[in-house]
Amino acid sequence: MTVKISNKIVGYRVKKADDTTEQQAAAQSQADKPIQMNENIERPDFLLGTTYKIKPPVAEHAMYITINDIILNEDTDHESRQPYEVFINSKSMEHFQWVIALTRVVSAVFRKGGDVTFLVEELRSVYDPNGGYFKKGGVFMPSLVAEIGAVIEKHLKAIGLLESEEMSETTKRILAEKRAEFEASQKTATNDDTSNDYPANATMCGKCSTKAVIVMDGCATCLACGDSKCG
Repeated sequence: MTVKISNKIVGYRVKKADDTTEQQAAAQSQADKPIQMNENIERPDFLLGTTYKIKPPVAEHAMYITINDIILNEDTDHESRQPYEVFINSKSMEHFQWVIALTRVVSAVFRKGGDVTFLVEELRSVYDPNGGYFKKGGVFMPSLVAEIGAVIEKHLKAIGLLESEEMSETTKRILAEKRAEFEASQKTATNDDTSNDYPANATMCGKCSTKAVIVMDGCATCLACGDSKCG
């Protein structure tokens, strides 16, 4: 095959047989390199999504938080599921502006790639100047933003980007026995709906922010996460 050279030749070199092999090896190495999350990845037509419902007492209507994930390096040893975007929907228009702003910023961070788990700590450390609230189960939320952060944390644990701190079966059994013993010794009833999952006079746990700490035999123990001042 004849190739016409239209430009002026300014240099040349003799191509060795090894050059082709090196180029093929380099191309193969590039192909084997796992794809990392970055802004250049185009949004596919189909994404896996999970929707979470929350009903904070500071909002008139429930909020639905949808987090869509993208699968990278599918069907390879490097396959991973990464969050790609987040949407928040609600009938309430009270928080519309900052909710839209928050979803766009969080989605941009997701698409940026890298370690996105820092978002959880940042969002959960936002405090409402008017005071927080207890969600169902006695868990304290310092703000609505913090509860959104808790939902993102739950999702990151579900897809494996954060480790889930699971109690052992022995710890669960011991806590169940302590709870049964404590409730048997208490005769007073409660009408507090925010703490119906735990004893009425339980106090706040500094570790998991749940109103589930009881004192038995001089030892403060959290019935939710197992944290104990007695070791």
